Amino acid sequence: MGLTSHKVLAVAVGAALLAMAVTVGCWPRLARRHWAAVLGRIGALLATQLTVLCALGLAANSYFSFYTSWDDLLGTGDPGPVTVRTGADGRPAGPVQVLGREPVQGAGPSGRDPRSAGEIQAVRIPGPRSGLSTDGFVYLPPQYFQPAYADRRFPAVVVLTGYPGDARNLLTRLNYPGAALRLNRDGRMQPTVLVLMRPSPAMPADTECEDVPGGVQAETYFTQDVPRAVAAGYRVSVRPQGWAVMGNSTGGYCALKLAMRHPEVFPSAVSMSGYYRAAEDASTGDLFRGSRRRRDEADLLWRLNNLPPPAIAVLLAGAERGDGDYLRDTRAFAAAVRGPMALATATVPEGGHNFQTWSRLLPSALEWLSPRLAVS
Repeated sequence: MGLTSHKVLAVAVGAALLAMAVTVGCWPRLARRHWAAVLGRIGALLATQLTVLCALGLAANSYFSFYTSWDDLLGTGDPGPVTVRTGADGRPAGPVQVLGREPVQGAGPSGRDPRSAGEIQAVRIPGPRSGLSTDGFVYLPPQYFQPAYADRRFPAVVVLTGYPGDARNLLTRLNYPGAALRLNRDGRMQPTVLVLMRPSPAMPADTECEDVPGGVQAETYFTQDVPRAVAAGYRVSVRPQGWAVMGNSTGGYCALKLAMRHPEVFPSAVSMSGYYRAAEDASTGDLFRGSRRRRDEADLLWRLNNLPPPAIAVLLAGAERGDGDYLRDTRAFAAAVRGPMALATATVPEGGHNFQTWSRLLPSALEWLSPRLAVS
């Protein structure tokens, strides 16, 4: 049974309840002053706590989708190489490998009709330049399948979730496709292809979207491999003005950093509850290999104060209260912005560093981004 299976969770909850019941039932017998009874009490308490913690951990993982499989949790297994095959009609298959399809949540009865609701494709995106590949999702808007748009190349947005979240969070917890579809139907967002991904293509390591010297080349993957692979497999814009990047938390930091470092790839970016300096902890390891220069360049406020500002448009979205140092850091960053960099902000009065806050910000963020995406 899979890590996120409801059966696994039910077994864990049942084991926790059984352990508690056995402990309560046997406690009178274990209350004697004897070494065997003492060991019994210790064992009963440990078993109860372990089963309860396992049940809580599985429930939290099921809700937030931190890990999608046992191999993902343990860092084992081999996802296998990406294989590009030739289709039956003799045409070469695209470099993005389609693994499956899913309906659009919240689309109503038309959720399975691509011409009405669009389509979500589970994909694997290879990276020949970086040597990386990772799984994610591509949302194609309904116009992608309509004859009137057969010659249209659509704008594309790379969307990054937080660390260590899974790309599926962008479907289940934030529902980017459903939000984009509603805005599209209301005339508030042009039809746009969404590429939904994790911020680290080398899990369980947190790469902070860096090119690590002698290590994982995550920045190269997101700024070179992903746009080229998506453009080769889908009818998306080949002009930089048709691309943008956005994300929440770590994904927000990555979105802002990738746009600031590579305005020729991502001229627009949205950061929801993102931070402004690369994290350095046990999950990241030594990203900079002791280089102060590289560490400074990953500090986005340092970049504004010490390097020429890039010609990009960015939206910083978050809560005015309830999200730690976000507001203070954002104000410091905004105060340092100068032309040709353009800045906008979106806020909710109060909210934590969580999906509920980002869900409230998402429609406004997509609506802000849409007119900045050129159609080709």
